[in-house]
Amino acid sequence: MITPYVEIKNVALKYGQDSSSLALDSLNISVHQGEFVAVVGPSGCGKSSLMKLVTGLQPVTNGSIVVGSQVVKSPLNFVGMAFQNSSLLPWRSVIENVLLPMEIVQPYAKNFKKNYSEYADKASALLKLVGLGGYENKLPWQLSGGMQQRVQLCRAVIHEPSLLMLDEPFGALDMFTREELWAILQDLWIVKKPTIILVTHDLREAVFLADRVLVMSSRPGKIIHELRISEGRPRHLKATYQKSSVDAIAELRECIQEARIVRS
Repeated sequence: MITPYVEIKNVALKYGQDSSSLALDSLNISVHQGEFVAVVGPSGCGKSSLMKLVTGLQPVTNGSIVVGSQVVKSPLNFVGMAFQNSSLLPWRSVIENVLLPMEIVQPYAKNFKKNYSEYADKASALLKLVGLGGYENKLPWQLSGGMQQRVQLCRAVIHEPSLLMLDEPFGALDMFTREELWAILQDLWIVKKPTIILVTHDLREAVFLADRVLVMSSRPGKIIHELRISEGRPRHLKATYQKSSVDAIAELRECIQEARIVRS
């Protein structure tokens, strides 16, 4: 039996003392190395809390989380993260933003000055992969929202994290830009093969990108449904309008709607 790369066992999270402060309860998730998993659910179900727990930014109240055989008790340095809102540093150029993990994450940081040229070449290659070749010296304010998200993806993967955590990374973008970035993220995953956990409200996004889609209940959140996506890779956007994808989206929507009704 293959040991999961991410193992979440009977996890609970409380933000206070009373029962209404319980955000997650009896949460169990297993993710294998190199797998792409999407997590969906009604608003307020604890999806973003899940991200904080797995990365070590928030301690669990009960239960345990293991990532790569390491029990999570503090922030992990082998995780890449990208969020809905751009977190690029406005005073740093595009390439300087992408290189930030190489400056602060070991073992890269101790050799940053010595290996700067090598790291910069790697950053430029990533930027070229996402269609931003030649933008290395631009500042974030000179880029569109979609371009900033591409830079954020490059920054998240440059130190070759074994786990990539994505919290609504395309949620603030228009539909056409989101679809463009779905294809770019798929290409990055195919090339780099990190383990990815994606939190999203967009069911088309989840079905297009993921190997499995997990549905969370209303608060306190737990997994109430799992949907495996059989579509091969690389996937094409037109496939999201085919019957298999439409049926998968309808199944997820019905499950989330039932979860919302239970909460209300």
